Amino acid sequence: MVRIGTVVMGASDVRRAAAFWKAALGHVEREPLQDDWVVLVPADGHGVGLSLGRSDTPVQEIPRVHLDLYTEEQDAEVDRLVALGAARVDRELYPDDPDFVVLAGTEGNRFCVIDTTHG
Repeated sequence: MVRIGTVVMGASDVRRAAAFWKAALGHVEREPLQDDWVVLVPADGHGVGLSLGRSDTPVQEIPRVHLDLYTEEQDAEVDRLVALGAARVDRELYPDDPDFVVLAGTEGNRFCVIDTTHG
């Protein structure tokens, strides 16, 4: 099974967005905030985190919000999700040796399946 690990949102100003969401949700930084990335988690340790990544992309062109689904069995979960109707999304911007696979659900909404065992 997979579970939601973090919801990821693009932000043109990560520091400003982090200040807002920390105040709005009562989340704290998992690691020190960087200019282009931060992961916020519930202060009490329970619940879904919120990741904010720098994005200069217009909202409608590439989705700025998507789900990260965490699993220790990435290949099996990707296969299962594809069998349920998801489609693989080709990305030109994959880093070398990524820990994620991008899929699109039946409505075209993108999400990532994250391999939690990956370094």
